[in-house]
Amino acid sequence: QVQLVESGGGLVQAGGSLRLSCVASGRTLSTYRMGWFRQAPGKEREFVASITRMGAYSDYTDSVKGRFTISGDNDKNTVFLVMNSLKPEDTAVYYCVAGRSVAYRGQKDYDFWGQGTQVTVSS
Repeated sequence: QVQLVESGGGLVQAGGSLRLSCVASGRTLSTYRMGWFRQAPGKEREFVASITRMGAYSDYTDSVKGRFTISGDNDKNTVFLVMNSLKPEDTAVYYCVAGRSVAYRGQKDYDFWGQGTQVTVSS
């Protein structure tokens, strides 16, 4: 079992930055693929970013490429999402996820979810 707790969300102006953190307990992150999803009001939950076990490979949805960076610290059982050049359309609840599936862009590919942290970007 893995418990995930996100933090770092908040209100920021367009063009600003935030760093989300996700602390995992129960199992070490090195055995899981980690990722982030988000859900904006009235929209479906969508994949944002993922990083493989041990951090060898990461991938992003097209809308955040070049602006967001996912990374992990296995010693601290923590995964981060650094978000730069934020846009109002990035406003959403961001969820940290963990799973062992080879596939990684679908919600069903992850077994554990955090409670989410709100990110609001004002124009």
